[in-house]
Amino acid sequence: MSPDLLTAAQAAQRLGISVSTLYDWLAQSNAGEFEIRGQSITIDYFQGGRRGQGRIQIDETEIDRLKEAMRVFPQPQRIRRPPVQLREFPGITVQLGRPDD
Repeated sequence: MSPDLLTAAQAAQRLGISVSTLYDWLAQSNAGEFEIRGQSITIDYFQGGRRGQGRIQIDETEIDRLKEAMRVFPQPQRIRRPPVQLREFPGITVQLGRPDD
């Protein structure tokens, strides 16, 4: 049995975004410019009508895939070494201080 198809309003509600944002995401996906968290994503959806101008419907599994792509995983903080204190100045080859008169 195939998963249920959701309307654009239902899909947007499940994603937690507005319908206009969903339409913007679909347009970006069609142009190949849509990214979530730096990863290029294409959104598969159905659009009825004779000329493809009908209502948009999206599979529930596609919504789940998008939600998974939006998931944030906590990253452990990297341990940084303290900066090294240099006693010399690189590139300076003369003696520092006031010149003798």
